[in-house]
Amino acid sequence: MSVASSDWRRLYPFESHYLQLKCGSRLHYVDERPSPDPPEGRNALRVSEAKALAPCVLAVHGNPTWSFYYRTMIRELRDSHRSIAVDHLGMGLSDKPQSYPYCLASHTDNLVSLIETLDLRNIVMVVHDWGGAIGLGAATRCVERMAGLVVLNTAAFPPPYVPFRISILKLPWVGRLAMTHGNVFARAATKMTLNRLTTLEPDVRDGLMAPYDSPANRIGIASFVQDIPLSSAHPTYRVLSQLEMQLAQLTHLPIHLVWGMKDWCFRPTCLEKFRSVWPNADCLELDDVGHYVMEESPGDVIRQVRSIIATV
Repeated sequence: MSVASSDWRRLYPFESHYLQLKCGSRLHYVDERPSPDPPEGRNALRVSEAKALAPCVLAVHGNPTWSFYYRTMIRELRDSHRSIAVDHLGMGLSDKPQSYPYCLASHTDNLVSLIETLDLRNIVMVVHDWGGAIGLGAATRCVERMAGLVVLNTAAFPPPYVPFRISILKLPWVGRLAMTHGNVFARAATKMTLNRLTTLEPDVRDGLMAPYDSPANRIGIASFVQDIPLSSAHPTYRVLSQLEMQLAQLTHLPIHLVWGMKDWCFRPTCLEKFRSVWPNADCLELDDVGHYVMEESPGDVIRQVRSIIATV
């Protein structure tokens, strides 16, 4: 898709890559890495193999963000480690088909396809918001490829609660029209996700919203909200229930929970559920940070990523 240029582009100086999915649509991702291998020589193959086995970072966003959300981390890590950030179908710079089964299961399938197509190994996965359920679902299916997890405000189980301001957007027709034609979800997210910061810089705000410049381009945002299960009758409720039971498969990994404690959506209740499943996980509570942890405290997240990389 075409996104109008703006000053936000200087914050996101990455080359675009695309994965052709079986459905015919393209999944966008960035794949930044250290300098290429040296010219062919006696040790060239050995160096290439070492790089293939080195830890890589895979960042998985939620709603209504996209890979732009991880721009600071990618810039900080790309000179030393391969750093990949995906845009879910319907989001960011990925295609936005108007007829597609947008749901947790399909997003997870797409992420697994990316991991397997790129043959990623020793993955340190960073997840946030809906990226938690998607990324952790993919991790349970690719356990042998995983090296560690950094988990930011998210959930990977049926929601213990759904805030009123979210549930109101699930009203038939009214909520969907408000999100696609009024862009209320993406607009509100630039303010209601913050606590330490009073506002986002204009270029940052523009970058977060840039891919969602028309009703058609907001289909992914609306679909994510519609996919939140309010009862066990919802298909995604069953997917989340299964994922909750599978989280224990990841217990052996180094896991760092980094939590904005002023998040009104993924409140500390969600953090405690993760801690009950992963009792040995490292936990960093950020007392004055809201939902957008990567906007308010990126340095803390990057330090946790580096800490896991150092152990791999």
